[in-house]
This record gives sequence, structure tokens and C-alpha cells, in this order.
Amino acid sequence: MRTLRHVALALAFTAATTATAAACGDGSGPRGTPPGSALSGSWSVRSLTVDGRTLTGPAAARMTVEPAREGHAGQATGNYGCNGFTAALAFDTSSTVTVTPGSSTEMACEDMAFETAFGKLFRGRLTIERGSAEEVTLKAPGGNAIALTSKPRTPDAPLVATAWTVNSLVDGAGAASVPAGAEGAARFTVGADGSASGSLGCNRFNAPATVEGDSLIFGPLTTTRMACEGPAGDLERTLTELFGSGPLRWKVNGDALDLTADTGKGLTATAASAVE
Repeated sequence: MRTLRHVALALAFTAATTATAAACGDGSGPRGTPPGSALSGSWSVRSLTVDGRTLTGPAAARMTVEPAREGHAGQATGNYGCNGFTAALAFDTSSTVTVTPGSSTEMACEDMAFETAFGKLFRGRLTIERGSAEEVTLKAPGGNAIALTSKPRTPDAPLVATAWTVNSLVDGAGAASVPAGAEGAARFTVGADGSASGSLGCNRFNAPATVEGDSLIFGPLTTTRMACEGPAGDLERTLTELFGSGPLRWKVNGDALDLTADTGKGLTATAASAVE
């Protein structure tokens, strides 16, 4: 004859088994947490990783994700950086999603390299890796990735009236830090009065400066006359050649500035402070 104690134990075992199955049986995490919740919300695209290269996302690159709910498939709407897009989302588990691109606009945009790379990456089966409450990475099978952040984007610093500190030198597809021992030595500011001034790494300089669209043109440089050797001298010679090479294409993203010549040589610099 079954006692009340036996009945209670049986009911408890059944309840525990049911709860475990609901939480773990579909791979979706704790009960009440639908697949896709880790990706739900609005995100800025911080960067793309493509074949080992990092492409920084423009301020407009973003997406909003709505996970699937009863009667509705999951979907993403957003912007590749210039063109808008939609995509259908199927969350296979709490850590994987299959993206099927939908519609998109077809405007000719300035940074088509980023737009094209983003469009190629945001499709197919992606793994969702949650770094923190504010950071998520979507990884493709080949190792390429989309880094998302819910943090507010840093407003782009103005090219003019900002003190820029040179932190790396670019040569084609490669980039290297400034020579060891010369970190922070090269700084410059483009003034609103059509001039530029700063330090080349050792000597100070002044020059006319003209901004035309996305081009920055330095006129002849006037410098102090100190003899500069070692890392600071090497950096100075590189920057003197770059600034005198003709129009430089400039691009600001947040507090980072890229200056690139037609030859592929250039620099990256970081905004230090606004000039009053």
C-alpha cells in the first residue's frame, strides 16, 4: 500500500524532471529564456574581422534584433553604414543563429568596402558569443566576425581644432606602431585659420593646410632646426615625407584619424583634446 510519503516523493521527482527537461532539453538555457534573447535589442557594429583584418564600423552601422515569438519569425533591421537592410533570423539554439538576408537599399556609398564586408558576413549560420552585458560577437565558421556593442558610440572628433597624436604608420595594407622611444612625440593640429602646427617627433613645424572634402593638403613646412637622431629622427623623416607628398585622404571614426596618401602610405592618430 502506497503511503502519503511515497506519493509526495513521486510528485516531487516528477516536477523536478519536468523542470529539468524544460530548461535543458532544447538547448535554449533556463526556463523562460527564449532562444535569441542574448542578441535581442539595438546594437552598433563596432568592427568586422575579415581574413585577419579589422574594419572599424562607421557610426551609422547598426542593427536592431527582434527574437522569434509566437506567430512571428525573428528578424533584424539595420544599416550597413549607408544602406539599410532587413534579415530573417532563425535561432537554432541560444548560441547559434541562421541569418537569411532580406531587402536592402542600393545607394552608392563612400565606404563600400565596409558595406560589402558586412553584407557578406551577416548571413548563414553564426555563433553568438556574449562577452558582457554590452558586448556580443557573431562568428562565422571561417573565423571572421562581427563585433556588436550596445554602448553609445563616441561622436566623431572634428578634423579641425583637435590635437592629434600620431600612434602608428601605415604602408599599404600594413600598419606598425611609431618607432619605440618616439611614442607620443609627433602631434599636430589643423587650425580653423587654414594653418597646421605641431611636432614631427623632434622639431616643431608650421604649414598652410587646406581641407577640401575628404582631402587634407599641407603646404610647405617651416620647422625648427634641431638635429634629430634615433627613433624621433626616423619618425620625423617619415612624417615630413608624408606631409609633403600631396593630398592626403582623411577619415575620422570616433577619436581616431586616418591620413592616407595615394601611394598607400599614411598614419593613424588619436584625438588628444580640443583646442580652444
